[in-house]
Amino acid sequence: MTVWIAIGLTAVSCYAVKLLGLLVPAGVLERPLVRRMAALVPVALLAALTAQQTFADGRAVVLDARAAGLAAAAVVLLLRAPFLFVVAAAVIVTAGVRAMTG
Repeated sequence: MTVWIAIGLTAVSCYAVKLLGLLVPAGVLERPLVRRMAALVPVALLAALTAQQTFADGRAVVLDARAAGLAAAAVVLLLRAPFLFVVAAAVIVTAGVRAMTG
Protein backbone atom coordinates (compact mmCIF):
# COMPACT_ATOMS: atom_id res chain seq x y z
CA MET A 1 0.00 0.00 0.00
CA THR A 2 2.87 2.38 0.79
CA VAL A 3 4.24 1.96 -2.73
CA TRP A 4 0.92 3.06 -4.24
CA ILE A 5 0.84 6.13 -2.03
CA ALA A 6 4.36 7.03 -3.19
CA ILE A 7 3.36 6.48 -6.84
CA GLY A 8 0.26 8.63 -6.39
CA LEU A 9 2.21 11.44 -4.70
CA THR A 10 4.84 11.33 -7.42
CA ALA A 11 2.21 11.54 -10.15
CA VAL A 12 0.46 14.47 -8.47
CA SER A 13 3.79 16.22 -7.90
CA CYS A 14 4.81 15.79 -11.54
CA TYR A 15 1.49 17.20 -12.69
CA ALA A 16 1.84 20.16 -10.30
CA VAL A 17 5.34 20.96 -11.57
CA LYS A 18 4.08 20.78 -15.17
CA LEU A 19 1.17 23.08 -14.29
CA LEU A 20 3.49 25.56 -12.58
CA GLY A 21 5.67 25.60 -15.68
CA LEU A 22 2.68 26.49 -17.82
CA LEU A 23 1.68 29.31 -15.47
CA VAL A 24 5.05 31.10 -15.65
CA PRO A 25 4.66 34.38 -17.58
CA ALA A 26 6.38 34.51 -20.98
CA GLY A 27 8.41 37.54 -19.92
CA VAL A 28 10.16 35.52 -17.24
CA LEU A 29 11.10 32.80 -19.71
CA GLU A 30 12.72 35.31 -22.07
CA ARG A 31 15.27 36.54 -19.51
CA PRO A 32 18.86 35.58 -20.43
CA LEU A 33 19.57 33.97 -17.05
CA VAL A 34 16.46 31.79 -17.26
CA ARG A 35 17.31 30.74 -20.83
CA ARG A 36 20.86 29.86 -19.80
CA MET A 37 19.66 27.87 -16.79
CA ALA A 38 17.09 26.03 -18.91
CA ALA A 39 19.88 25.00 -21.27
CA LEU A 40 22.37 23.98 -18.57
CA VAL A 41 20.24 22.23 -15.94
CA PRO A 42 19.40 19.16 -18.08
CA VAL A 43 23.09 18.72 -18.97
CA ALA A 44 24.10 18.96 -15.31
CA LEU A 45 21.42 16.45 -14.26
CA LEU A 46 22.46 14.00 -16.98
CA ALA A 47 26.13 14.35 -15.99
CA ALA A 48 25.27 13.73 -12.34
CA LEU A 49 23.19 10.68 -13.21
CA THR A 50 25.98 9.31 -15.41
CA ALA A 51 28.57 9.81 -12.66
CA GLN A 52 26.34 8.21 -10.04
CA GLN A 53 25.57 5.19 -12.22
CA THR A 54 29.23 4.79 -13.25
CA PHE A 55 31.13 5.30 -10.02
CA ALA A 56 28.68 4.27 -7.29
CA ASP A 57 27.73 0.89 -5.94
CA GLY A 58 25.34 1.44 -3.08
CA ARG A 59 27.21 3.74 -0.71
CA ALA A 60 30.70 2.92 -2.01
CA VAL A 61 32.65 4.55 -4.80
CA VAL A 62 33.93 1.96 -7.28
CA LEU A 63 36.22 2.02 -10.26
CA ASP A 64 35.31 -0.89 -12.51
CA ALA A 65 34.49 -1.76 -16.12
CA ARG A 66 31.83 0.96 -16.29
CA ALA A 67 34.49 3.63 -15.79
CA ALA A 68 36.57 2.17 -18.62
CA GLY A 69 33.53 2.21 -20.88
CA LEU A 70 32.79 5.81 -19.98
CA ALA A 71 36.40 6.77 -20.68
CA ALA A 72 36.26 5.04 -24.07
CA ALA A 73 33.03 6.85 -24.90
CA ALA A 74 34.62 10.17 -23.94
CA VAL A 75 37.62 9.53 -26.21
CA VAL A 76 35.43 8.56 -29.17
CA LEU A 77 33.22 11.57 -28.50
CA LEU A 78 36.26 13.86 -28.54
CA LEU A 79 37.12 12.40 -31.95
CA ARG A 80 33.68 13.63 -33.07
CA ALA A 81 32.40 10.19 -33.99
CA PRO A 82 28.66 9.64 -34.51
CA PHE A 83 26.65 8.84 -31.41
CA LEU A 84 26.17 5.20 -32.41
CA PHE A 85 29.96 4.72 -32.44
CA VAL A 86 30.25 6.39 -29.04
CA VAL A 87 27.74 3.94 -27.56
CA ALA A 88 29.35 1.00 -29.37
CA ALA A 89 32.81 1.90 -28.05
CA ALA A 90 31.48 2.12 -24.49
CA VAL A 91 29.73 -1.24 -24.77
CA ILE A 92 32.70 -3.01 -26.35
CA VAL A 93 35.24 -1.67 -23.85
CA THR A 94 33.00 -2.37 -20.86
CA ALA A 95 32.35 -5.92 -22.05
CA GLY A 96 36.05 -6.45 -22.77
CA VAL A 97 37.13 -5.27 -19.33
CA ARG A 98 34.48 -7.42 -17.66
CA ALA A 99 35.60 -10.44 -19.69
CA MET A 100 39.25 -9.90 -18.71
CA THR A 101 38.54 -9.39 -15.01
CA GLY A 102 36.24 -12.37 -14.77
